[in-house]
Amino acid sequence: MKSVALHNLGCKVNSYETEVMQQKLVEKGYRIVPFDTRADIYIVNTCTVTNIADRKSRQMLHRAKQLNPEAVVVAVGCYVQTGQESLMKDNSVDLCIGNNRKRDIAEILEEYFRRQGGEAGEKPSCSRTEEKTLGNTTILDIAHTLEYEEAQLAGTAEHTRVYIKIQDGCNQFCSYCAIPYARGRVRSRRLSDILTEVQALTKAGYREIVLTGIHISSYGIDFEDRAYDGSSRLTELVEALHEVPGIQRIRLSSLEPRVVTKETARRLAALPKVCPHFHLSLQSGCDTTLRRMNRHYTTGEYYTSVEYLRSAFERPAITTDVIVGFPGETEAEFRQTKEFLEKVGFYEMHIFKYSRRGGTSAADMPGQVSEQIKRQRSNELLAMEKEQSKSFRRAYIDREAEVLLEETVEVGGELWRVGHTKDYVKVAVRADEAPSANTVVRVKVRGFLTDEVMQS
Repeated sequence: MKSVALHNLGCKVNSYETEVMQQKLVEKGYRIVPFDTRADIYIVNTCTVTNIADRKSRQMLHRAKQLNPEAVVVAVGCYVQTGQESLMKDNSVDLCIGNNRKRDIAEILEEYFRRQGGEAGEKPSCSRTEEKTLGNTTILDIAHTLEYEEAQLAGTAEHTRVYIKIQDGCNQFCSYCAIPYARGRVRSRRLSDILTEVQALTKAGYREIVLTGIHISSYGIDFEDRAYDGSSRLTELVEALHEVPGIQRIRLSSLEPRVVTKETARRLAALPKVCPHFHLSLQSGCDTTLRRMNRHYTTGEYYTSVEYLRSAFERPAITTDVIVGFPGETEAEFRQTKEFLEKVGFYEMHIFKYSRRGGTSAADMPGQVSEQIKRQRSNELLAMEKEQSKSFRRAYIDREAEVLLEETVEVGGELWRVGHTKDYVKVAVRADEAPSANTVVRVKVRGFLTDEVMQS
């Protein structure tokens, strides 16, 4: 029985796929061990969203080889797709597997060990593209597929909330982003497969599902029978999942603002299980900067989508991403962004300093902004984010809230059950006054326990 250690980098889609790989390995008899211990096999699910992510991916691969020089070190995922030339020269890496072969990890390893042992054998039956070898490194199947690569998840490390991958790929090609090259074009998962997975996970005790993907706003655009009558396949999917018994909450991950129409907001608001927590990706509050980013909306359209949600839901939590220091961003453009963020008023904002990503059009744009200016602008928005978030949560004081309890933590020497409201505000309940985790309770919020947690 060989031991395997897995490490995940990057987004929730990667996390989902790491769980699938671990599940496949356990089914084949592999023993899962922590990544910082000695193992026979190390698998790093890599990320390539920024140059920093590339560097972290390489660092974890090198660390694995240091932990056990005799181990087989496997790189999988996005960095394999974009950094194959570097990986083929890396003595720390033995095997590289593209995004479309993660579900076949156990069979690929078995074939790899058969070959290393000198046994004759054919390529795995699931092999679809050519194999490359340089030195000791093998790169297998990095060609993108045209259909969704189906795999069913049976469970995760979390016991209350589970992420459900509903699509892969992206057709947007924002000027700063390499993900379409790493993940390929949009490929949507069939409704029947999603329902089968969700029904099984619900029976296993999960109470909340989070629909995730590389660009879930594009869900269904690749279906042959897609309709152009303005109906949203994503909304139809949510409506179907709402009927699954046992599910108490349905949460959506990042959305493009243009998919939030008045009708979409109305239909989602009619579903009690839908969480009023919407992450609408913004990136900049300046239209000129948005055009350079190749984003497909204006600030006016974005604000209209926010208003649709606020009209349909009572006080929804709106969160977003913002990039500061994008090439060509002037002080005036940054001020426009800041004013727009103040106008919208978010629950949370994720602030990123622009990271120059090789292979993207933004990397060669004139007017690259200095790190000092990026840091100054980031600090300004982080201070704003802190105030906006606290203001949103402060409105919960003396109100009742429905909380899904998730874990027990110690604060100030006292035990608390901690969970989230539907709009993702973290709330703590004294352990001796609360049932066990994975239970929904209704409480009255009294104030702040810490800067990040409300107290009931």
